Amino acid sequence: MLNIMRRKSKSKAQKKENKKKNKQKKFVDLSVLCTMVGGNRIMAFRFFCTTNISTQHHDASAKTLVSSSLSLSNSRIRIYTPVRNSIHKCTADNVKSLVNTVVLPSISSTPLASLHRGNWVKLICGASFEDVVDIRNLSLVYTLAGVDCIDCAADASVVSAVNEGIEAARDIVCLRRPWVMISVNDDKDLHFRKAEFDPEDCPADCSRPCENVCPANAISFQGKSTLGISYNTEAPRVLKDGVITERCYGCGRCLPVCPYDKIREVTYVRDAITTSDLIKRNDVDAIEIHTSGRQSTQFEELWSALGDSVGYSRLIAVSLPNGGDSTISSMNKMFSIMEPNLQSFNLWQLDGRPMSGDIGRGATKESIAFAVQLAKAKERPPGFLQLAGGTNVHTIDGLKKEGLFQTTVTEYLHDDTSTISSSVSSHALIGGIAYGGYARKIVGRVLRSMQSQYGVAASINDHPEHLLMALKEALSLVGPIKCL
Repeated sequence: MLNIMRRKSKSKAQKKENKKKNKQKKFVDLSVLCTMVGGNRIMAFRFFCTTNISTQHHDASAKTLVSSSLSLSNSRIRIYTPVRNSIHKCTADNVKSLVNTVVLPSISSTPLASLHRGNWVKLICGASFEDVVDIRNLSLVYTLAGVDCIDCAADASVVSAVNEGIEAARDIVCLRRPWVMISVNDDKDLHFRKAEFDPEDCPADCSRPCENVCPANAISFQGKSTLGISYNTEAPRVLKDGVITERCYGCGRCLPVCPYDKIREVTYVRDAITTSDLIKRNDVDAIEIHTSGRQSTQFEELWSALGDSVGYSRLIAVSLPNGGDSTISSMNKMFSIMEPNLQSFNLWQLDGRPMSGDIGRGATKESIAFAVQLAKAKERPPGFLQLAGGTNVHTIDGLKKEGLFQTTVTEYLHDDTSTISSSVSSHALIGGIAYGGYARKIVGRVLRSMQSQYGVAASINDHPEHLLMALKEALSLVGPIKCL
């Protein structure tokens, strides 16, 4: 009888334990993950990216997220209720656990080392994108994900927003600081334009295809003015119908779809003097010059106007489109202009299909073709090569098919290295990848969800459940080039 009672008691306890385990299977236990994979960051990354993370809190008792230790500076987590506070802290703990598990290479390595190895990743906020709230949140998320550089508009408030996002990320986890790069242009350029139209001119029965096609949610027809927040003053500002100027980054997709041809493009050139002052700030590390490459006169004028400010940069990047057979001669001409005052490393950004990475798989083909073309060119000038323009989650596969992903100069050119200096022969032929529209799109979905609940000025570090979701999206893009 005693044995029967023991068996029943044991059976009841086993059922209770199994029920508890079944509930826990629905969630990612990152502390167990670390031991389960034996410290293997790649396996941890794959496990995380293929697991469904629940951040819904309809039943707090049934949905408990696993916690570890985390202390956020300045008590950044807002307290709503005791239950919600507990959920917030557990979610925030998972953010720290995830970063410490899968992004260790980015904690210890420098951006320059990443360029040498071929696993450099740059986030492009956009040369004309000036929504400082989104820029701060994007910078925070992608700093946690391990990017080496954040490229932004040459605007003081935008630069401040990037740096605040970086520091907020470093308050959560001890990370090395990514470089901050500002973008300028020497002449008319697709990246330096805004759409413009008067909504009062739009017919009432228009289907508004411009609003639907805009990837930045920069066109609004609310029928009334809405309130937003000014980044510097936190004072209310009025957002009117039409183009939200600070969100428009010049993709131009709205221009051909307007059935009444009401939309205009406004182009501009960044002021060289203002840019020089920004470069001298101690929180700006690099500059990128966008040029067509067709004429060197404008490039030379801009370079001269920047003066001694270029000496403050750790990296000078030149972004140019594929000019076919004239590309190499244009690059050599520009390098000869820079060389006398070049005191840092330089980089060539191969701009395949500008501002199109969010469109689909085929958008990256032009950037890969551009990389293949320059990889085989013997007379190209010194400098790292980095892909941009149409880059997305399919870019790495394209590089692998061409034998260019993290492949050294010697490995790719084999015995034909007579014109290559021995100091760079062991470096990766392609230094890395810059992600723009696609990177903003995948994290932007989470930001829009957060803002719909908490307002347009919400900071993502105040809402760890959204931060965890955003970080998962960012790691799905950054992780493969950093971990594999």
